[in-house]
Order: sequence, then structure tokens, then C-alpha cells
Amino acid sequence: MQKSITFKNANISFSDEGKGTAVVLIHGFLENSTMWKDIIPKISKRNRVITIDLLGHGKTECIGYSHSMELFAETIKAVLQHLKIRKYILVGHSLGGYVALAFAEKNPQKVKGLCLMNSTSNEDDVERKNLRLRANKMIQNNFTNMVRMSFSNLFGEESRTKFKKEMKSALHEALQTPIQGYIAGQEGMRIRPNRNDVLAENDFKKLIIIGKKDPVLNYKISLAEAEKTNSEVVVFNDGHMSHIENKLELIEALKSFVKSF
Repeated sequence: MQKSITFKNANISFSDEGKGTAVVLIHGFLENSTMWKDIIPKISKRNRVITIDLLGHGKTECIGYSHSMELFAETIKAVLQHLKIRKYILVGHSLGGYVALAFAEKNPQKVKGLCLMNSTSNEDDVERKNLRLRANKMIQNNFTNMVRMSFSNLFGEESRTKFKKEMKSALHEALQTPIQGYIAGQEGMRIRPNRNDVLAENDFKKLIIIGKKDPVLNYKISLAEAEKTNSEVVVFNDGHMSHIENKLELIEALKSFVKSF
């Protein structure tokens, strides 16, 4: 059941299920807490699982033109303080991973473990920064087609056929994202810094989940990042949307990760 708190005059929506070591699941761009619907029941058998709709996504409102990773992280902290949870494991998909890193940078003593799922501690390269700028100009005149294209590009050709039903459902959620949420999220991701040091210099447990065919993140670069930052690695054979393309393997990987605490 979704609950909410108010943060900087915005409604922040979250859920809280189960008992045990707290696991915070943070969704990606154009997603919301519903992306975890098949994962929550599996993890909450042994753990307390918190999901949070990020600013401008799901049932959470927007705050201003740019949702920086630091601002996203502040909303996560506000929810966890409200729930009086002192230490937790963070799992972030794509954008959610960037947010988890920003959170861990400011609150390392509260983090038991951090999992980057189809995500990275590297900043955007120049090409991707420019793509985000162009997308924010185009979205204002052609929202539906832009969201469809952005979302479709997260899947490989084979996955688009194999997971047609799941893609349709996830696209429906993506299209609920307000234009302001889209623009503010893109701008926040564009200006985020490199956070390799957050992984490399902290002693909490780290896991990077990589898709071999990820169209967003280069497989070899992700492997090099994991080695450079002393992070454990799990590799799946498919792409960027592991919760759809490799759901069963992902559940087992996450169960194994949280069980180790």
C-alpha cells in the first residue's frame, strides 16, 4: 500500500513492507515503484522493503526545473528518517543507481550495501549530455512519441519481441510521467558528477549488475568500472531492463546480495 510524506511542499509517495534488514529499492527514469512489483514479495519474506517514487515519477510531485541527484537523495533520506530506519541496503536501477550513489556520498555510515542495477558511477560522456539537452527541447512539442522512443531504446530488438506484454505495461507507466518530471530528471542526470570514489573509497558491500547487451551502458566499460571500484559483479545476457529481461535471475541475485548482511 502506498503512503506519503511532504518534503519541500511536494508529496512523496512510498511503500513499506516486511520485517528485517531494510532494503531500499530505487526505480529508474520514466519508471516508478511498480517496476518492483514482482521483486518485493520475494525480498520482503526476510527483509523490510521500502520503495520510493522519485520526484516527478509515479505519485510523487516535482520540485523545480532540475531534479539533481542530490535532491533526489534528500527525498530518499526524508522518507527513511520518517520511518526511523537507521541503516539500509540500497538497490538502484539506472537513474536509481545515480541517486543511491549521491545518497551514499553524503551518508556512507548509514549504508550497509549498495547495488547498481544496470547503472554506473561514471558521469555522462559529452555525447550523452548533448542527447539529454536535445531530448529536453524536443519533449515539449512531442511528449508521447519522445517517451515511446526513449523507452523503446532501452530494449534490444530481440527483447522487444520476447517481452512485448511487459514492455506495453511499463510504457504505460512511463507515459504517466509529467513533462516537468521528464525535463527535470534529464537535466539532473546530465549535470551529475563522476562518483567512482563513492564506490572505491567506502567499505560497504558493493554489487554491480550488468547486462551484456545493454544499449545504454557499455559492457566492457562496466566491467572495468567494477574492477576499478572493488565491486562484485553479476552479469546477465540481456540488456538494460533486467527486472523484465532477466527477472528470475535478478531476483536470485538480489536475494543472495541482501542475505549476506
